[in-house]
Amino acid sequence: MTLEGKSIAILIAPRGTEEPEFSKPKRAVEDAGGKVTVVSFEPGKARTVNGDLDEGGSYTIDKTFSEVKADDFDGLVVPGGTVGADKLRGSDEAIGFIRAFFDQKKPVAAICHAPWTLIEAGVLKGRTLTSYPTLKVDIENAGGAWTNEEVVVDNGLVTSRDPNDLPAFCAKLVEEIAAGN
Repeated sequence: MTLEGKSIAILIAPRGTEEPEFSKPKRAVEDAGGKVTVVSFEPGKARTVNGDLDEGGSYTIDKTFSEVKADDFDGLVVPGGTVGADKLRGSDEAIGFIRAFFDQKKPVAAICHAPWTLIEAGVLKGRTLTSYPTLKVDIENAGGAWTNEEVVVDNGLVTSRDPNDLPAFCAKLVEEIAAGN
């Protein structure tokens, strides 16, 4: 499956985004030939975390939320991390950016705690998805149906539970972006 000619945004929240949930989908998109743009709050570099507490890698931020719009991309990846997802859902700019992908019916992939951002964006009503198990009630309260599966695809929305699901998550997100739902 190839993503040649496709442009994908991946979000990062400094000192909050979970390392493998950021780096592995980024690599999967790049390995499939897609162009990745790392988007965050401020220019510069952002450090990820491992297990929400331990320091992860440092990544260059390509664009800030104020410099991008969903029109510029073919798909979006929202990594998890409890702190990272919480920082993202607290930002009107980030939530507006995420919501625009749904408005334009473009593929979105969200893993672990990242569906918190989808709840905040108000885009889960009538959708089936998975997440880290502690988000089950939040998702149901937002009108979504939660299921405990490795990867769930619902009309271009790809979700997974945690880093253990990354192989299936990465494969499905590449597939959905390639299909261009």
